[in-house]
Amino acid sequence: MKPLNGKVALVAGATRGAGRGIAIELGAAGATVYVTGRTTQTQRSEYNRPETIEETAELVSHAGGRGIAIQVDHLDPDQVQALIARIENEQGRLDILVNDVWGAEYLAQWNVPVWEHSLERGFRMLRLAIDTHIITSHFALSLLIRNKNGLVIEITDGTAEYNNKNYRLSLFYDLAKTSVIRMAQSLAHELSPYKCTAVAVTPGWMRSEIMLEHFDVKEENWRDATVREPHFIISESPRFVGRAVVALAGDPEVARWNGQSVSSGKLAQEYGFYDIDGSQPDCWRYLVEVQDAGKPANASGYR
Repeated sequence: MKPLNGKVALVAGATRGAGRGIAIELGAAGATVYVTGRTTQTQRSEYNRPETIEETAELVSHAGGRGIAIQVDHLDPDQVQALIARIENEQGRLDILVNDVWGAEYLAQWNVPVWEHSLERGFRMLRLAIDTHIITSHFALSLLIRNKNGLVIEITDGTAEYNNKNYRLSLFYDLAKTSVIRMAQSLAHELSPYKCTAVAVTPGWMRSEIMLEHFDVKEENWRDATVREPHFIISESPRFVGRAVVALAGDPEVARWNGQSVSSGKLAQEYGFYDIDGSQPDCWRYLVEVQDAGKPANASGYR
């Protein structure tokens, strides 16, 4: 039996990266997965990248679930409201909401102080990272709370512990990723009376399509990138955080995580799942104990 048979999930921002990996793994666990994003076979978003929501939906179905692609701009309340109405009409329920919308890799200006950072790009980043999640939750949660054990996953970058101690490379990026963690804490309070749960989850150094392209490698030969960046040895596939989400969604005691911030590596140790290469990369512990400590790259004991 697949653990999520009969469950309905919405992965908001599933065109590529973590969203795609999460959608595939939810499908592999038997869920019906609505995958949303702006890029389709006939129209591209500002990313101007080739990945599409239709491809993600096909991958979900191929994995054993049912993938349904719907083009949605999550900054448009009318589009999000129509999406949730469609899910309600077609399924009558929503069990899992994954707020993964990001879309701002190309807007970040790393290690640039706020007085030099583009205001236009910075505020666009905040809108994409924060407003999209709030708009989606506003419309989706009234459907999700109709059944006990509903789960909301807020995908971010960094745990609360790590982000509280470390500057995340620009004021705008730091604020975006920290705000999402706080959002999960707030939602946890609002969902608790309905026996539903909200958790902030971060992948580690993820081998997204954009990251693989940056290093001029593919998933099959990703280790070649360690010649250029030795610490890339701790990286993980997007499917790893997908398996983290599935583990939470299948846990009858998931409420113990309510309001917490946790990494894919930590959840792997807790639930005993592995990445597609059979490893358990613990990126955030590695960053503190090896990379940030100035030690040579060595993932021994960390994956």
